Amino acid sequence: MINPNSYLSNYYKESSFFFKLADYLNHSVFMILALLIIFGSCKENIEENFSTNNFGAGSTIETDYVGIVPAADRIAVYAPLLRSKKVGLVVNQTSAVGDRHLLDSLLSLEVDVAKVYTPEHGFTGTADAGEKIADSKRANIPIVSLYGKKKKPSPEDLAGIDILVFDIQDVGVRFYTYISTLHYIMEAAAENHIPLIVLDRPNPNGFYVDGPILESAFKSFVGMHPVPVVYGMSIGEYATMINGEGWLEGGQTCDLKVIECKYYDHTMTYDLPIKPSPNLPNLRSILLYPSLCFFEGTTVSVGRGTDQQFQLFGHPALKDKMPYKFTPVSKPGAKSPKHMGKECYGMEFHHMDSSTLHNDKRLQLGFLLRMYKEVTATGEDFFLVNNNFFDKLAGSESLKKMISQGFSEEEIVASWQDDLEKFKQVRAKYLLYDDFK
Repeated sequence: MINPNSYLSNYYKESSFFFKLADYLNHSVFMILALLIIFGSCKENIEENFSTNNFGAGSTIETDYVGIVPAADRIAVYAPLLRSKKVGLVVNQTSAVGDRHLLDSLLSLEVDVAKVYTPEHGFTGTADAGEKIADSKRANIPIVSLYGKKKKPSPEDLAGIDILVFDIQDVGVRFYTYISTLHYIMEAAAENHIPLIVLDRPNPNGFYVDGPILESAFKSFVGMHPVPVVYGMSIGEYATMINGEGWLEGGQTCDLKVIECKYYDHTMTYDLPIKPSPNLPNLRSILLYPSLCFFEGTTVSVGRGTDQQFQLFGHPALKDKMPYKFTPVSKPGAKSPKHMGKECYGMEFHHMDSSTLHNDKRLQLGFLLRMYKEVTATGEDFFLVNNNFFDKLAGSESLKKMISQGFSEEEIVASWQDDLEKFKQVRAKYLLYDDFK
């Protein structure tokens, strides 16, 4: 009779890889499991009575962050899939396994990481929005930038790669470019017959669906697919939708495997341990981002060049008209912010509790409508002149036209409801986690 303990011991000793994996688990995962036992049932009940014209008051919500396990932390599940393969990692600063980067974690297990590919903002996540990033190296491993002129890895970039691993924290908003990088990685994987593993992560905006659907004429790197602004899916679920709906070039599909998170569902938000990009510094900014990012296509500042990015907005022409004052300056991640060195006047939200935003579950168009009226009343332009970036963000010309013609928030929201219901039916086919009601 085989002694199970002796058999397992010999099996692990036969392979340096599995020996390293066992050692890694002893020092990392068991510690995590111990913490989960202590904290896993803890839930943070947050009561907030915040009353403004834009948010509901007197609501109690429940937010559970403690028990969520991102797929990257489930290293015992996916590391064996990488054994004896040359691995390409699609990662940035958010690609962490506990307090260690995924690259370092895999190298410690003697996984053969042959190349690294990075999205907008680069490997360290510090580059400005839109900044070109040169290729580089880390630990003698080539790092290929997939932002700028080259957004999809070439066959030469993928030469010798046996398997790709994608692990990037998304924020669940159509114009956040990490899902565009995912699209091009999937397309390249399909064209070069390379399997792709997506290590899933929770979506901090995954608890609702809202906004206009992108029209194909407005497809760009800040919007590639016919989805609403807030689509309510994890990046792993989104990958399965790209495959399933035939959105890759020529309707091709890639050999995709999604490693799921544990203890996550679509009623939750998620307080990211690492900021996903230079100008989304905290959960509050991430929850406000879907509503405030429309201002990027206007003459209104959203706080780039301050310490409260996407937690305020303002314009230099609104002195004595709006209650809050700030001055954008050059900072890392915002070298030349809009209205640099000028006093801007507007509103701020950096003291707002994130539970208020979690409870509201909708885009806040009231900010946009009010600022349109305030700015145009001064004689200043609101929408950027000779620039269709607002339409790219909105996904069509309709939102700009309705704002300009004086439509109410209710009328604008009603205009996209039929398309939103159709999208929800598509979305439902690809969910991996329990949905919100």
